Amino acid sequence: MKPRTVSLVGAESTGKTQLARELADHFGGACVAEVLREWCAREGRTPRPEELLTIALEHERRVEAAAASSAFVVSDAGPLMVAIYGGLLFADHPLFRFALERQAAYGATLVTGLDLPWVADGLQRDAAHPREEVDALVRDILRQAAIPFQVVYGQGADRLQAALAALGAGKPLSARESSRTWSCEKCSDPECEHRLFRRLGLG
Repeated sequence: MKPRTVSLVGAESTGKTQLARELADHFGGACVAEVLREWCAREGRTPRPEELLTIALEHERRVEAAAASSAFVVSDAGPLMVAIYGGLLFADHPLFRFALERQAAYGATLVTGLDLPWVADGLQRDAAHPREEVDALVRDILRQAAIPFQVVYGQGADRLQAALAALGAGKPLSARESSRTWSCEKCSDPECEHRLFRRLGLG
């Protein structure tokens, strides 16, 4: 049986790592940690542009290795986020082409919403990359590449429940909870998202 693969992408400090672990635990599957984060921690710096493709390739090598022995695999970030943080978003760039090809191959793509507070981690993330801009880039790239995705919101356990609902594996959500799994043709519009937050009592 082909393993189920899920990719978590989104702006910095939006709970990708925690949600990836929770999904892997829920399904008894494998979680592939963010290789870019690991690389920055090991090297004590951010990578140079020429080093980014190698990082993306290693991430997906680990995804494939996990899929060989697990029925469920969730990827924390991955090549698309490597390309975005590196600013290598040119159609003919090998990293960007690879990122889109791999992203399209996942069984599901979940984008983590902006309803969690930003926390600096001292690694590849910093205030030079406003979350709103990264979030808009992620969604625009996915839409332009015709890669289906859903955005998940929620604090604590609610975020996991929203992700499970998006994957068709959770309990039915109430009307309030269902608005935390969001799909909208204007989903990169900050005002649209702010209205959602106000409705949820988050902003």
